[in-house]
Amino acid sequence: MDRWLVVGLGNPGPEYAGNRHNAGFMVLDELAARAGDRFKVHKARAEVLTGRVSGAPAVLIKPLSFMNLSGGPVKAVADFYKIDPAHVIVVHDELDIPYGALRAKPGGGDNGHNGLKSITKSLGTRDYLRVRFGIGRPPGRMDPASFVLKDFATAERKDLAFLVDRAADIVESLVKVGLEPTQNAFHSGDLKISGPPR
Repeated sequence: MDRWLVVGLGNPGPEYAGNRHNAGFMVLDELAARAGDRFKVHKARAEVLTGRVSGAPAVLIKPLSFMNLSGGPVKAVADFYKIDPAHVIVVHDELDIPYGALRAKPGGGDNGHNGLKSITKSLGTRDYLRVRFGIGRPPGRMDPASFVLKDFATAERKDLAFLVDRAADIVESLVKVGLEPTQNAFHSGDLKISGPPR
């Protein structure tokens, strides 16, 4: 059975832990909790957990290199475990879809996301799976770079645990049944966020 590499994107350190940019780390922590195991620091500048996802052998990683250098640790771990890019799943925050929406996606561009840009460059291909965790666009004229480095808003946090849990379900579904059945199952069920528009 082929081994999978599941990557959560974020920035290391407690000051970043609740940031929108760290949604990928949050989802990987949920997958680790489901596996009943803990991450260990790997020489590839990443926290790594080897175990199973949906019964398949998998390596979960959180790069410790900061977002814009994520590709180096991802490439090092993929090479170490001999994992093909077709079996790589990257979980990341996404400005271009609203908060409450989660999307599974094959390959494609990076939409200005520096973590994806770095991974694509290091792997030499765009053809890896993505789980996009919608965070929406910043309000008013706020710089997107500032917005992603702010914690989720109070109104968002009440739904955050549910969304993290659902994103972890999407990762498990990609491993178990593949992309198209996962899209069919999850894309229609976006969370409708209540309250006034932000």
